[in-house]
Amino acid sequence: MIINSATISDAAVIHDLMIKAFMEYKNENPPSSALEETVQSVSDALEKGEKALIAFEENNPVGMVRFQLKDEGLYFYRLSVIPEKQGKGIAKKILKSLEDYANNVDVTTILCKVRMTIPKNIQLYSSIGFDVYDEEVVHKPNGINIKVVSMKKEL
Repeated sequence: MIINSATISDAAVIHDLMIKAFMEYKNENPPSSALEETVQSVSDALEKGEKALIAFEENNPVGMVRFQLKDEGLYFYRLSVIPEKQGKGIAKKILKSLEDYANNVDVTTILCKVRMTIPKNIQLYSSIGFDVYDEEVVHKPNGINIKVVSMKKEL
């Protein structure tokens, strides 16, 4: 497996991987906002400084993560592995590459937010050293509230 840093020209690949991975949440209430993103919105985010890593198996993209460097640390989101490759350790390899990236830029904390309705994701992050440090309700503009936990790992 090869994990590369993405460029703006990878926006369509990033979007495709994300949509395939997040389709399983289309029936959540509310569905993940990832499903509302477009290639253009991903491209715009990359142009504004967002970063991403893409995982390849035999030159085929199988997963990705998007992230930003913030004052509190490296904040990641939209971790995506295509459905047929889930459960094979790809997400953990992507997160290990994210830790390597953080170490290379002298960032000591990695953070994320996870819906409380998706315990498998909380378990995934916990299994590699992330701890829950906060719980909150995110208020969406449509009046729907989403309970999330904030997780972090100190490197």
